[in-house]
Amino acid sequence: MTRMTPSEAFVETMVANGVDTTFGIMGSAFMDAMDIFAPAGIRLVPVVHEQGAAHMADGYARVSGRHGVVIGQNGPGISNCVTAIAAAFWAHSPVVIVTPQTGSMGIGLGGFQEANQLPMFEEFTKYQAHIDNENRMAELTARAFDRAILQMGPTQINIPRDRFYGDIDVEIPTPIRVERGAGGQKALDEAAGLLANAEFPVMVSGGGVVMGDAMDEAVALAERLGCPVVNSYLHNDSFPASHPQWTGPLGYQGSKAAMKLVNKADVVLALGTRLGPFGTLPQHDMDYWPKDAKIIQVDADDQMLGLVKPVQVAIHGDAGAAATALLERLNDRTLACDATKDERAATTQAEKDVWETELDEWIHEKDDYSLEAIEEANNEQGNWLHPRQVLRELEKAMPARAMVSTDIGNINSVANSYLRFEEPRSFFAPMSWGNCGYALPTIMGAKAAAPDRPAISYAGDGAWAMSMSELMTAVRHDIPVTAVVFHNRHWGAEKKNQVDFYGCRFVAGELEGGENYAEIAEAMGAEGVRVDDINEVGPALKAAVDAQMNEGKTTVIEIMCTKELGDPFRKDALSTPVRHLPKYKDYV
Repeated sequence: MTRMTPSEAFVETMVANGVDTTFGIMGSAFMDAMDIFAPAGIRLVPVVHEQGAAHMADGYARVSGRHGVVIGQNGPGISNCVTAIAAAFWAHSPVVIVTPQTGSMGIGLGGFQEANQLPMFEEFTKYQAHIDNENRMAELTARAFDRAILQMGPTQINIPRDRFYGDIDVEIPTPIRVERGAGGQKALDEAAGLLANAEFPVMVSGGGVVMGDAMDEAVALAERLGCPVVNSYLHNDSFPASHPQWTGPLGYQGSKAAMKLVNKADVVLALGTRLGPFGTLPQHDMDYWPKDAKIIQVDADDQMLGLVKPVQVAIHGDAGAAATALLERLNDRTLACDATKDERAATTQAEKDVWETELDEWIHEKDDYSLEAIEEANNEQGNWLHPRQVLRELEKAMPARAMVSTDIGNINSVANSYLRFEEPRSFFAPMSWGNCGYALPTIMGAKAAAPDRPAISYAGDGAWAMSMSELMTAVRHDIPVTAVVFHNRHWGAEKKNQVDFYGCRFVAGELEGGENYAEIAEAMGAEGVRVDDINEVGPALKAAVDAQMNEGKTTVIEIMCTKELGDPFRKDALSTPVRHLPKYKDYV
C-alpha cells in the first residue's frame, strides 16, 4: 500500500493499463488529475467538441486494440459524448469514458453543470463505475479498464469532482487479461462434421477476426475448405482483398458476387460475426441469404449467438482459436468439397469478374431523378462527377496500408462496394449506430494510434459540416490526415426515399449554399483542393497522402459530385403513402 491522493491513484491506474493518450476538453472537474497527466506520460489531446473526442478514442482503440480514453467537463461536456460512445458500443471498441460529476455535496441541488450522468450511458456501456468513496478510486477505475477489454465495449468511470482530493492508502491493481479459448469441444466437433460434409461451404469473416487479430487463421481455414469468403457488413478488412477466395462484403451496398455466392451455400461458417440484420438484408433486389443452409456461428460474445439468424452450431469462442481448432479437425479428413474445389474456385472467380465489370460500367445511377441530376450538373455546373466514378478512382489510388473511415450517407454507403484492404484494423465506420460526423474524428484517433499508416476519411457535405471543426485539432496537435468530402449539396440517403416513395417531393433535403470546403479548410490551417475533373481524383489523393506522410500536412479534398443517388437503405422500411384527407389527396 502506498500513500497518495485519489488523483494520483486515478492516474497511476491509467498508467498501469498502458494509457499514454487521452482525448477531451480540459475542465475544472478533473483538473487535479489532469495536472499530473504530463509527468505520468499521458498526452491529453484537446479537441474542438467532445463528440469528436469520443470518436477519436474509438478510432484509437480500433486500430491499437488497446483502450481509447475520453474525458471532459461534467454536465454538457459529458452529454456531448453520448452519440460517439454509442458508435463505439456497436463497434465493440474498448473505450473508457471518464465522466467527472458535480461534487458529492451538491448532487440533487440543481447546481452549475449538474446532471445524472450514469443513465445517459447505461444503454451503451458494458460496465459503469461510480466513485462514491475516494478510497475505491484505483479499484473501480481498474475494473472499468478491465471490463472494457474483457467485454469488448465501452465502460464508464463516474467521479464526483471532490473525490479527486484527499489522502488514501492505495495498491494499484494489476490489469486482468484473459486468453480466449476456441469454444466447447463438442460444438467444435459438430461444426467440423458439418464442414466436412458440406458441398459448397462459404465463410463469413467478421469483426471478431479483426479484433482477434485472426486474419491468418481465417485464411488458413478458408484455404483448407477452398470456400468463397465474404466480409461481414462494414468489416471489409477482415480478409485480404487480394486473396483469390475473397469476394467482398455482404449487406447494404455490398458485393453482388458475395451475395450470389453465399446464396449457393449449404453450410455457412460465420466466423466472428453476429450476422446483424443490416449486414444480411436484401440488397440489389436480391434476397440472397440462403434459406436452407446450415449455419455455424462463432462469436466471443455469447449473447450474439443465434440472435439474428437461427444456427445449427453455436461456438462461444475466439475467432482465431476456433478457426485453428476447426482446421486441426479437418486437416486429416477427406472433405466432401475437396472434389469440387477447382469448380468452386472457377465459380467464385467468374462471379467476381462479372461484379468487377459491372462496377467498371456502373458510372451513374439510372432512375429518373438521377438522370435529371446529371443533366442539371452538365448544363449548369459543368461536368461534375458521378459518385461511382469517383469512388472507383479513389480505390485505384488508395495507398498501401491505408486506414479509411467512412461517415454515414449515400455516397459513403456506396463506397462499401469499392473499399478493399489487405490487413485488419484498416476500416472504420459507425456500424449499426449510423451517426453523422463520425469519419474525420475517428480517423484522427486512428492516426494518433498508428502514425506510420496513411489515414483517410470519407464524408458527404452534410455529415462533414458536423465534424469539420476538428480540422483545427488535426492542425494544432500534429495529427495529419486526408479528408475526402463528397460535395453533392443535399442529404442523399434520406432523399432517396423521397424519390422512391414520395414522388420527388423534397422536404428539408437541400444543402445549396455555395460553400467551398477547400477554402474553409485553408482557413483552419489545413491544405484544401477542389476537384471537378475525374482525371484529377486519383492524383489529388496521392498528393494529399504524400503530404500527410512526408510533410505532416492535413488536406481536405473537396470533390464536386452530381446529385444522383444510390439505392435506399432499406426498401422494407417505407411503403407507398396513404392519404385520406382531401387536402393531401395528391400526395401519394
